[in-house]
Amino acid sequence: MRKCLCSPIELVASSQSSAFNNQEARALLGRDEYQKGNIEVALHVLEGIDIDDLTLKIKTSLAKSRDRRKRHSRNYAASPMSIHVVGLLFEAFFVKAKCLQVLGRFKEAAQSCKVILDIVESSLPEGLPENFGADCNLQATLSNAVELLPELWKLADCPREVVLSYRRAILHKWSLGVETRTKIQKEFVVFLLYSGAESVPPNLRYQRENSFAPINNMEEAILILMILLRQVSLKKIEWDPSIMDHLSFALSVSGDLTALADQWKELLPGTVNRRERCHVLALCYHGAGKDLVALDLLRKLLSSTEDPKHVPALLMASKICCENPNLAKDGISFARRLLENLNGKCDQLETLAHCFLGVSLSAHSKLAIPNSERFEKQSEALHSLVTASRMTRMRDPRVLYYLSLEYAEHRKFDAALHYAECFLELEAESNVKGWLLLARILSAQKQFLDAESIVDAALDQTGIWDQGDLLRTKAKMKIAQGQLRSAQKIYSRLFGILKVQRQTIGSRKDLYKDYRDRTRKLEVEVLHDLAYLYISVSCWHDAEACLSKSKAIKLYSASRCHAIGTMYEAKGLDKDALQAFRNALDIEPGHVPSLISTAVVLRRGNESDPAIRSFLMDALRHDRLNASAWYNLGIFHKTNGTILDATECFQAANILQESAPVEPFR
Repeated sequence: MRKCLCSPIELVASSQSSAFNNQEARALLGRDEYQKGNIEVALHVLEGIDIDDLTLKIKTSLAKSRDRRKRHSRNYAASPMSIHVVGLLFEAFFVKAKCLQVLGRFKEAAQSCKVILDIVESSLPEGLPENFGADCNLQATLSNAVELLPELWKLADCPREVVLSYRRAILHKWSLGVETRTKIQKEFVVFLLYSGAESVPPNLRYQRENSFAPINNMEEAILILMILLRQVSLKKIEWDPSIMDHLSFALSVSGDLTALADQWKELLPGTVNRRERCHVLALCYHGAGKDLVALDLLRKLLSSTEDPKHVPALLMASKICCENPNLAKDGISFARRLLENLNGKCDQLETLAHCFLGVSLSAHSKLAIPNSERFEKQSEALHSLVTASRMTRMRDPRVLYYLSLEYAEHRKFDAALHYAECFLELEAESNVKGWLLLARILSAQKQFLDAESIVDAALDQTGIWDQGDLLRTKAKMKIAQGQLRSAQKIYSRLFGILKVQRQTIGSRKDLYKDYRDRTRKLEVEVLHDLAYLYISVSCWHDAEACLSKSKAIKLYSASRCHAIGTMYEAKGLDKDALQAFRNALDIEPGHVPSLISTAVVLRRGNESDPAIRSFLMDALRHDRLNASAWYNLGIFHKTNGTILDATECFQAANILQESAPVEPFR
């Protein structure tokens, strides 16, 4: 018999073929055992596959297969293994990851899954060609691995790797199906928004020139959600309400509710219910501080042709109107409609309806309406607020706050103090407006030492960012006691705090717009307070300096024009003073101090001028509790010989003056 002699190349090829056959056999056997539920046996078999030894051969085979597809030619060097074998080995790596997952060895499972993606990404950096490996399930295995890897890192409690694996899944061209890709994007959004994990800076190699790079989890989630919405608009994916749910949460937290409204407006007609869209848009604009825009939308929603019994819309409309005195009458109507439609079905909403009704009635009672109607509205307002407090068993801070305000304005200070203290107790003494209300009630009772103690306690309980209004109230109490130097020192301290806030806010204007606006408004008001203080002691230069600084912050201000007029008046320049007061009324026609001061200056020129009464009545229409307006109206009536009317005005002025707080209760 003739011996069969093999060349060294043939021997090597034979040994390689034997090795590949062994690896294939393990891959097939491991898959079968896994499908039978023999997890540990399957893992034992699959662990015999030498991944390190196979990696280079698989990479070479994938690269050659890609080149062959590009050239569309059969003249190519033989690959170390076929795509079918590559697909089988990838499936083995994936099955091994699933076995390790079942056994709770999550990091090892993730590493086994990651091997597949590392090999493909390095071999095919431009992404998989279309239908690549479809005949051997290679594409299906790859898609499963891309989807599984982030879940394994979650189970292993490795948030950094979770983020990186999600980004890798989204940014690399894996030829994933539309449904799979969309599913991964949604899962990534959920992780970014709700996991609490710290953001990981994006890999710069994925960035294009001049492209937007998110700097934190929130921005990245919003970007992905907007991409998903764009896909919906192009009808590439199906509409999913959870997309807008997550985007609403993200933009609400970031404070950009106007952007959220824009996204809702861009949804194609028919995507969501028209009434739902209108309600959500109203919520967005209300949250963004555009209450009148929100109210217009709610009026449309609550019209007879839409849904006049829409309870959430009625609730929001009631809330918006009760917070704006000019909309008090509408607020009463909305709140009553809300109560009618609730009809005792929900105690919590009924409580809010009674609360909003009480606040709107109280605001409406301060308008220029007949006395009988005013007393009726005041009584009804108090009844509504008391009803709300009983329904909540004195456990709703908002109701208690408004109830305390109402009693304070009725000059029933014992009840007002009681409810203010209950409010603070429920808020764990952490709510600044509760401390302010309590201090102002005590100041109305002329208990200045107790009021200052309250403010000092509040200053100890609050941080520097919340101390502005407290310090301003304390300074006003010092002025009320004639302690002008002490007041000046408090204002100096307050300016120091405002300077720190301004510098801090200046570095992140995009995040602190609302807070910056409040700080600027407080700074202008404090400058005007200080200007009035200097005017009272004839320090004209200092007063002018304060007013000049105020103008640099806010160009048009009725309060500043009134302060200028007051300074001219103190100097005896009535003509200039009158012009300044008129300038104030041009800016703000309902500016009460300017209305009163105009009447006072006119009275010095012509005591019986009918315009005097007109200005004073207009002032009382805007603020019926203004002692100065009543006093000057009394002088007008006395001058014109109507003694009875004058007596009533003087009595009202005296009562209000004796019980006036250093700052308005509201």
